[in-house]
Amino acid sequence: MAAALDAALGAWRLLLGPARVLSSPSELMPFAASTAARPVPPLAVLRPVSHDEVVALVRSAGEFDIPLYPLSTGRNWGYGDACPPTSGQVIVDLGGMNRILQVDSELAYAVIEPGVTQAQLAGHLAERALPLWMDCTGAGPDTSLVGNILERGFGHSPYGNRMLHVAGMRIVLANGDTLETGFGHFAHASAAHLYPYGVGPWLDGLFTQSNFGIVTSLGFWLMPQSKMVSHMIASVAEPAGIARVVDALRPLRLDGTLRSVVHIGNDLRVLSGGMVFPSHLAPAGPPLPAQVRASLRAQVGIGAWTVSAALYGRPAQVREARRAIVRAVGGLARLRFLDERTLAIGAAAARLLGRGALGRRLSAQVDLGRSLLNMNRGVPDGRFLAGAYWRRRGGWPAGFPAGANPARDGCGMMWLAPVLPMRGEELLRVYGLVEPLFASGRLDLFATFSMINERTLGGVLTICFDKEDAAETARAQACYEAAFARLLGAGYVPYRVAPHSMSALDNGHDSYWRTVSRIKSALDPQGLIAPGRYMPR
Repeated sequence: MAAALDAALGAWRLLLGPARVLSSPSELMPFAASTAARPVPPLAVLRPVSHDEVVALVRSAGEFDIPLYPLSTGRNWGYGDACPPTSGQVIVDLGGMNRILQVDSELAYAVIEPGVTQAQLAGHLAERALPLWMDCTGAGPDTSLVGNILERGFGHSPYGNRMLHVAGMRIVLANGDTLETGFGHFAHASAAHLYPYGVGPWLDGLFTQSNFGIVTSLGFWLMPQSKMVSHMIASVAEPAGIARVVDALRPLRLDGTLRSVVHIGNDLRVLSGGMVFPSHLAPAGPPLPAQVRASLRAQVGIGAWTVSAALYGRPAQVREARRAIVRAVGGLARLRFLDERTLAIGAAAARLLGRGALGRRLSAQVDLGRSLLNMNRGVPDGRFLAGAYWRRRGGWPAGFPAGANPARDGCGMMWLAPVLPMRGEELLRVYGLVEPLFASGRLDLFATFSMINERTLGGVLTICFDKEDAAETARAQACYEAAFARLLGAGYVPYRVAPHSMSALDNGHDSYWRTVSRIKSALDPQGLIAPGRYMPR
């Protein structure tokens, strides 16, 4: 391997130039940084800036028999970050492929490369005063849109189920061929980025959560700006009360009253957005004592659960949606609706109250409200990464949230992502399955359940830990493995996993994974692209 790698590096330096081939320990260190307990370093890092360079790299990798691991910007927080799934791989960093190739304002779509970040596309739309919004996630301004889409991530808006709003991928296959999906392989196809299915087998899904090829661009649908956006926040006082709220909101999600992704967070998930672990209140470390949690909830003004959603449309539509929500859950939760008018009133009241405790609390609520409304309009905000720093020694870095990078900053965080039917009893069951494991591991349980479509909840159960504490890191890893196995065994399968969990997806008797393996063998017989990625065996 060493001789082949040296020869390959020489060839890649001729192809890309020495500055875009990284191989020294100091250059590779950022790519080995991970929020997970077991990071995997790469052999080298290659930085192409065009589709044709990716084609050349893949072909040369085949000649030298060296596997490549493509990533968009490497900010896959909680699910492996920039680390390849196994050792002995060379990263292909597509962050330099950051062109917005096209924006069609009439038909509301963009064609983007993998390095295009949330902040970049949002800024592009704003600078040109285009009446369009993109769907946005809370992963931060510097994260890749393509990378999240290919992991089948979800955001906040009515376009939050992102894979439903993609059409036309350009892909480099393991033999160096270029594949255009949908209608894209027909010359001058007029609807290449408008109609995702094309004619014939629909192949796009094969290149999400897989290692079948390297996506170098895709069409991403944008949302026409709404006349009005209002943000709903519902506070549920008691832990068990969230079940009735889920059941009451489900019909509104099914009938289209609630068009956006609806997020449901427990108290720790909300508290961690405004503070790090309060060691002065819990010197023994996590989990946070019940009485401390209750006191912090009272100070912030939240309940055991908080439900968050956005309402879009003309003012009359938004008013009717508000009335429907009040009828459904007004007796089950404390409701607030935020819009520009209410935030302006809140800001004025906060100024009148001054720097006292009540004024500071109201000012913080207004700031959060503005961030939420911005997210609903496709403006990313790094403040929603705050929870990743819960157990980081030193808390938030200077200047946070600008440039926030949990992997680089030494945060310990792993995510479990079960999918469950949209029933309140199922939410409580999932929570009850993992809560004892977090307690025995002496860890805080952050829980978010999102109505990612009209019938399912996508869970994100966060394990935050102090990476500088070996014992706590070991407990976190053990908790993760036990919770992963327990959820899978109970039928709550994850929609997304980190590299170190991929082998646990196959029991060895699953024809699905055998089929995936046969497709891989047909498309990539050498196993050149990301071996081990969503390939349990």
